[in-house]
Amino acid sequence: KKNQECAIQLGIGYTVGNLSSKPERDVLMQDFYVVESIFFPSEGSNLTPAHHYPDFRFKTYAPVAFRYFRELFGIRPDDYLYSLCNEPLIELSNPGASGSIFYVTRDDEFIIKTVQHKEAEFLQKLLPGYYMNLNQNPRTLLPKFFGLYCIQSGGKNIRILVMNNILPRVFRMHLKFDLKGSTYKRRASKKEREKTKPTFKDLDFMQDVPDGLLLDTDTYNALVKTLQRDCLVLESFKIMDYSLLLGVHNLDQAVREQQMEGCQSSGDEKRPAAQRALYSTAMESIQGGAACGDSIDTEDTMGGIPAVSGKGERLLLFIGIIDILQSYRLIKKLEHTWKALVHDADTVSVHRPNFYADRFLKFMSSTVFKKSSSLKSSPSKKGRAPLTVPKHTGPGAAWSASQLPSERDQNIYDLRGARSFPVLENDGQCVFQPPVHERML
Repeated sequence: KKNQECAIQLGIGYTVGNLSSKPERDVLMQDFYVVESIFFPSEGSNLTPAHHYPDFRFKTYAPVAFRYFRELFGIRPDDYLYSLCNEPLIELSNPGASGSIFYVTRDDEFIIKTVQHKEAEFLQKLLPGYYMNLNQNPRTLLPKFFGLYCIQSGGKNIRILVMNNILPRVFRMHLKFDLKGSTYKRRASKKEREKTKPTFKDLDFMQDVPDGLLLDTDTYNALVKTLQRDCLVLESFKIMDYSLLLGVHNLDQAVREQQMEGCQSSGDEKRPAAQRALYSTAMESIQGGAACGDSIDTEDTMGGIPAVSGKGERLLLFIGIIDILQSYRLIKKLEHTWKALVHDADTVSVHRPNFYADRFLKFMSSTVFKKSSSLKSSPSKKGRAPLTVPKHTGPGAAWSASQLPSERDQNIYDLRGARSFPVLENDGQCVFQPPVHERML
């Protein structure tokens, strides 16, 4: 395990360092399908350093495209390398049923997750549409993907995905939920409840937080609008079964806990810096960054969304959409059909993508988050500049239809649907933009 971790760090260090010596350029369609492979013999080679682990091969998927995503979120190559490769990774206890292994970087910036072959393949197919969507709208609660790699050693393939970390460890999460908007069997298991930090589900939320989480009007509107747009994107990719990961830090409870612990902890404990990655925090994801890279008063909140409980306690919410690499395939359809015969079809979590998105959105915007007119809006948003996305004018800007995936791919991942991505205008109406190349003609 330790060897594997160190080999991963060595591979990422090599590939990111190697890429940063290459000049910046536009992302082209073929960049999404590139896989770079390099062999790391333990005795070293003219390209790679010697190391103390078994020989391994390291593959990097779509390096130029992922470099663009990192740049879009303000992650400099040296920061990325420092976070991932400088100190040992921290393994997290697995929160999901996926069997994946999760690591978090020492500085809390990134999550590294092992993914199955099918998920990695699906992400590769998703990349062109994901790129187009981020270009139109970097403000999103969808996972932020920063790199996809594969390490081959001893006849085994381990695929790893680097993503944003939604729940900063600096805050104790007093409650944690994985929400889908489904009520069928959506309760944390007995085994889960026995954990020190259990992850609860939809029925638990309705029971334990019956009044929902109250947000001021501006924050509520920004959050719902972001969720709406994200659900449209997921639906257009025929993706479903995703969840909203929600961490709740109770500020008032934290104060009580500190008082109870007394002065045991010295006051000069080093507080981690706020997350660097642009839009990596919940608040920035729904409201956008401030001018000149100022943080949105995230000093004390680490970018958590301020809310109030039904009892009037002050909360910070940390949220993001997770598990989007589940495509709605035949297995899911079959699973839904037989579950529906036995149970009420509408409460089952596996569902058609459009139904799933609607139910998810309805649950989040009415049961989980609620608008409170009595809450004052967050401090003035002065200095918040509109978001600027680097405009690419090179050959990659006009995508011709011939570059898009072939006919046979279309039935599962209709990426041609991605050409006319839904864009929500200010009034929340859905406007379909024609593909770039059509607009240029």
